[in-house]
Amino acid sequence: MNAIITATELASELAGGTPPVLLDVRYQLGGPPGRPVYEAGHLPGAVYIDLDSELAGPPGAAGRHPLPDLDVFAGAMRAAGVRADRPVVVYDGGQGWAAARAWWLLRWSGHPDVRVLDGGLAAWQAAGKELSTDKEAPQAGDFTPAPGALPLLTADGAAALARRGVLLDARAGERYRGEVEPIDRVAGHIPGAVSAPTTENVAEGGTVFRDASELAERFAALGATADAEVGVYCGSGVSAAHQVLALAVAGVPAALYVGSWSEWTADPARPVATGPQPG
Repeated sequence: MNAIITATELASELAGGTPPVLLDVRYQLGGPPGRPVYEAGHLPGAVYIDLDSELAGPPGAAGRHPLPDLDVFAGAMRAAGVRADRPVVVYDGGQGWAAARAWWLLRWSGHPDVRVLDGGLAAWQAAGKELSTDKEAPQAGDFTPAPGALPLLTADGAAALARRGVLLDARAGERYRGEVEPIDRVAGHIPGAVSAPTTENVAEGGTVFRDASELAERFAALGATADAEVGVYCGSGVSAAHQVLALAVAGVPAALYVGSWSEWTADPARPVATGPQPG
């Protein structure tokens, strides 16, 4: 199953006999909440999901976006109509990071059929599709999380993987190199990690994924192939989910370090590397 879906393909499926559940996960780091823009216009039938409160736990020593409480996550999914036997499509404003976080959580917790709308809301509108301002009231779903369907890394696991496999750092190159750090307490990267900015997963324009063959070539150049053991981290486990999604499109399974740099640097005893090399 492809992990992404185009706007044209989605429109066709929504008109079919078993339309997917739609989740709107618009989110902007440090920006205004996504619900007002959702209420101003969303894909018909889509239910809003809040990243900070439903796809992540409270920030702290485990990172800025740790795993959510499973009961909270399950309740949000069931309220949105998510069922184990019905496909799910998630989207955001176009960047894909928040949608990928929802995709990863649903797949990690056992849902078998989840895809991300390639290009998000912007792609839907560019295809000439209408938006809705209806207050959606879906029939309650029955989804029960069963964690472990996708690999998950701890801090120690990420450190070990950086030594024996390929650990990709999905943040901007200047953050990886330690030149700037606008959010977390220490600049640099996990020793042994390879710089692989998430922004290079998408084509010119910044929203739609590059072709699977291009992504596979990109990741292979970094040592991330289907035969390698691959992990990904970022600042707080959001853009890294986009990287795991891009790797899935390229046919490369990968583990996610959810705590990421925000958890790693919360412990001053953990080592930090700087500069352009893995270290």
